[in-house]
Amino acid sequence: MTRFTVSVCFLLMYSGILAQTAILDSGGPLMTEQAGYDITFYDLSVQVFPDERRIEGVLEARATVAHPMHEFVLDLDTLLAVRSIEERLPGGQRLPLSFRRAGGKLWINLRHTRQRGESFRVAVAYGGQPRVAPRAPWQGGFDWKKTPSGAHWIATSCQGEGADVWWPVKDHVSDEPDSMALHVRVPGDLVAACNGRLLGAENHPDQTKTFHWYISNPINTYNVALNIAPYRMIEGKYTSVAGDPFPVVFYVLPEDYDKGLKLFEEIKDHIRFYEKLLGPYPFRKDKYGVAQTPHLGMEHQSIIAYGANFNNGAMTGGRDWGFDALHHHEFGHEWWGNLVTNSDWRDMWIHEGFCSYMQALYVEEKQGKEGYQTFMRNQRRFSNTLAVAPREIKTSDEIYRAPIYNKGSYILHALRGVIGDQAFFKALRQMAYPNPALEKITDGRQCRFVTTDDFLLLCETVSGQDLDWFFDVYLRQPALPKLYSRVEEGQLTLRWESPGNLPFPMPVEVEMNGKKQRVQVTAEGVVVKLGAGVQPVVDPDQWLLCELAR
Repeated sequence: MTRFTVSVCFLLMYSGILAQTAILDSGGPLMTEQAGYDITFYDLSVQVFPDERRIEGVLEARATVAHPMHEFVLDLDTLLAVRSIEERLPGGQRLPLSFRRAGGKLWINLRHTRQRGESFRVAVAYGGQPRVAPRAPWQGGFDWKKTPSGAHWIATSCQGEGADVWWPVKDHVSDEPDSMALHVRVPGDLVAACNGRLLGAENHPDQTKTFHWYISNPINTYNVALNIAPYRMIEGKYTSVAGDPFPVVFYVLPEDYDKGLKLFEEIKDHIRFYEKLLGPYPFRKDKYGVAQTPHLGMEHQSIIAYGANFNNGAMTGGRDWGFDALHHHEFGHEWWGNLVTNSDWRDMWIHEGFCSYMQALYVEEKQGKEGYQTFMRNQRRFSNTLAVAPREIKTSDEIYRAPIYNKGSYILHALRGVIGDQAFFKALRQMAYPNPALEKITDGRQCRFVTTDDFLLLCETVSGQDLDWFFDVYLRQPALPKLYSRVEEGQLTLRWESPGNLPFPMPVEVEMNGKKQRVQVTAEGVVVKLGAGVQPVVDPDQWLLCELAR
């Protein structure tokens, strides 16, 4: 499902650039040939051979033509061989198609030019030994591990590299299928826990089993995941704030079943928290699933990967904030990343920064203002060398060099300080669900692409303030503003120095004799007269994101 449009002239201008994108990178300018179609459905069948670390699969892609095209271009890792390609026609007829490979691209000849509005179905049979993840999930691929009891324990992760490391796909975040089928065949003593809802499990005479999954909502293709182990299931139901119950399932290793039962109760509290602030869990038509994995974690839609080993501090540098931070973060991506998705990697802070800030809000709920402030001080660790949300098109590798987690979170914290709680939390809720009617929908129409400018417009609308200056300084360029503060001769002088002399009318809160007042500070500076013996406290609640100077 293509959820944003780009002019054909722009695509033609950049069509040659994407060829320079590394095979193990994702995104960048969308090449003309791939802009020429919209994926509507993927049907992926894959058999996993754990002892050989090998897969064999067939991917059927269904697409609609956006502008005339005679070649259909997919992405596939060069480590995987293409067995055959065919077009599947109505009535069951199958026609072989010729193809060529160039780097990580698979160029399929459609025999004749397809016209705008036409639909077609192409099936690619492929296989081999897929790329082993060097350091999952940061460097992804296949994880071939063993459980403590010696059973096979397999997982995929490919956010940065793209789904083409293990199946043929249009590897670009701008296009998602409206829905998807996934059929995973594994040895009979293993369970394949995947996205969507389980339609059934089919036993075969050779002691293998196929798990049939159906994903009823649009999905980022890097979120399509295999999680394979001798799992035990912890199951329950949760009634959404929308009023409908949905299944909650934790696929846990048998050795950790008791630990899983304990975490399962916390999982339900995380659901309560997110639904309270952001609206109903989006994928109620499928399930909310968690799969224990040999890597740390990933936001795989409706089956998040959980590899924190039941250690609350696994993703927070060892510090325990009183909850399982890994699960809380990855679960947040069901809203920030899966319900609303960046249309280009340049806006990835909407995924990572928002989820990081949700943890601060959870700490605030559980531990109060002091706990919240302590958490935010702990997040005040990031570089200022790259913009959090640049205007230029980016690949996944490029954007993950920027401080999209901690700085993204702190930017939201500073924004809250500017527009106030009422407007801020209204903006969060409407960013997730622009209108209440969408909260009742579960068929995919609630999913959409968003950009940083969408969030800017929303914040301006709900707050009634002009916020271009805030977004330009904090998100579009890397350097922090400087606040000059000096107490001298019974007066407080405050002055902003902004990067590149950008407009920056950031108000500053000052506390004097226990009373707080908001002071509007300009580049020219402002002077606040102090009473006798008054010692002002600048920014007493620590809302500002800046460098301090005197």
